[in-house]
Amino acid sequence: MQDFKQPKQLINKNYLNKINNSKKAFIVYKTIKGFDLYTDFSKKIILNDKNIIKFLRTKNKSRSKNTDLFIGFFGYEILNKLIGVKLPKQKSINFPKGIFYKPETKINLKDNLIFNSPKTNKINKNFKININQNSYTKIFNKFKKKIKSGETYQIKICTKYKNKSTIDPLDFFCRLAKTNLAPEAFMIKDKNFSIISCSPENLITKKGLSISTKPIAGTLRKNNKLNKSKALNFFRNNIKETKEHNMIVDMERNDLSRICVPGSVKLKKEKTVEEYKDLYHYVSLINGKLKKNIKNIDIIKAMMPGGSVIGCPKISTLNLLNHQEKENRNIYTGSFGFIKFNGDMRFNIIIRSILNYKNISEISVASGVVIDSNAKHEFNENFIKAKALIDLYK
Repeated sequence: MQDFKQPKQLINKNYLNKINNSKKAFIVYKTIKGFDLYTDFSKKIILNDKNIIKFLRTKNKSRSKNTDLFIGFFGYEILNKLIGVKLPKQKSINFPKGIFYKPETKINLKDNLIFNSPKTNKINKNFKININQNSYTKIFNKFKKKIKSGETYQIKICTKYKNKSTIDPLDFFCRLAKTNLAPEAFMIKDKNFSIISCSPENLITKKGLSISTKPIAGTLRKNNKLNKSKALNFFRNNIKETKEHNMIVDMERNDLSRICVPGSVKLKKEKTVEEYKDLYHYVSLINGKLKKNIKNIDIIKAMMPGGSVIGCPKISTLNLLNHQEKENRNIYTGSFGFIKFNGDMRFNIIIRSILNYKNISEISVASGVVIDSNAKHEFNENFIKAKALIDLYK
């Protein structure tokens, strides 16, 4: 297989059309220089509760190639098991708990993805939501009592939008990239499933002993009167949003401190605003220096699932969520990314994503509940987060 050097090899729409029309599985991942396409997979590891530890502990010999890595995702459920959180019996679609691929080809794509859709989409515009507003309010009030009693300080209520549709994932991803490009965007196309994501949140970037995480907590719907400066003022002056953000930043600093040299965990950027198609996010950046004896499995267990999409404290809040939710989250609030053979890694948090499995589309979203939260506002915030993905079906 070819080992293309980037950025010299820039692929046109004919290549994208060709690979999309083939039976090859492939992955596209957003980078600073555009997008990286991974394909010609020589290995495909479907994770389960028994093989995940072996996968994370296996050392692979580096050949100094840009394909010396495994790329894929950890689902939410397998990450719970990895850190010792028990899951009650929930409704399951039997989707894999995680999959990682060993690519033999990696190609840098232009920033502007050009692709002619073969018009294979058979789209249903209508979505069913698994929790209506009345049910959401009951769950909200139940968790509000848990917050008042001190069992949790913040918790994320997940809702799902589902429909039956046959979609072309590359078409969806290219359109999403034009309207709502996010720094952790990715797509996977495989035999009987696809994932399309415009995730904005980086959970782990590790290079050598350096590690960083970028927690997001705080969402504001865009309108004609707002800009980034006004959004920042809103977040800074809003007690609820500030509390939510501070809690998540403190928790992720604590997660990093478990694996980093004492005193090395620092806030590099504190409380900035990022702009997306329909909303603004409140964001911070935390850096640290890893202890020398820390392994990749230690990093995964310390950082995943990401606190910003769970709540805090992490373990007790996970237990509350898992006993409330009636169906598996699957990919949602898991992590997608890669582990290089030299130990470096990059992982996001899987949010703002579509899972299409056996022609059933599933969009999951969640909003944070703290002591000052309002049920109607949080329910509506979930729809705002899902809107850019739902609009693809119009």
